[in-house]
Amino acid sequence: MNKIKKSSLIVAVLALFFSCNICLAEEARPRCLKAVEMLTGFGRAKLHGKGNYYLAPFIFDFDFDLVPTVEKWGLKLPGLFQFQLEPFISAVYRPDANVEIGNAFMLKLGVLPETFKFQPYIKAGVGMLYMTQHTREQSTQFNFLEQGAVGAHYFFSKKIALTMDCRFRHVSNASIKHPNHGINTLYYLLGATYEF
Repeated sequence: MNKIKKSSLIVAVLALFFSCNICLAEEARPRCLKAVEMLTGFGRAKLHGKGNYYLAPFIFDFDFDLVPTVEKWGLKLPGLFQFQLEPFISAVYRPDANVEIGNAFMLKLGVLPETFKFQPYIKAGVGMLYMTQHTREQSTQFNFLEQGAVGAHYFFSKKIALTMDCRFRHVSNASIKHPNHGINTLYYLLGATYEF
């Protein structure tokens, strides 16, 4: 277990180092922190023996611009390309009152030019979380997550957008201890994005 925690910490530090190096290496754009997002909504999963698992997540995204780095490699993307640090806390209200807390590392790719008011995107990533809920599916409360999402920004002004996001999340403990059946959660999220 300690080995997994150390590995997770190393991955988190490397991801932060990678995002900071992108910022420092980019001379033309002094700000690589492109935007911040705040999302909330509703999530639902099914637990064996306990029924439905309902939660209300509060997600904060810190969006780092990867477009300048990709352009240095000679690639041209149609829209945004970002690395996201995504700390979150979720209030679980069924079957028992509990909490999830964690962080995810995401890559987000836009499919339309950044000058458009409507900007659909796809994103995917991994992370880790601690859940206070005891379940039959997971023998540990420290778990890993993989998730994918589709969503869109609609910019009301040059810097502020309404953000809609639908995502699928899988939680497991990477077979540290059994049982490790996993918990699959579907999220519907709504929030705001502020671009710098």
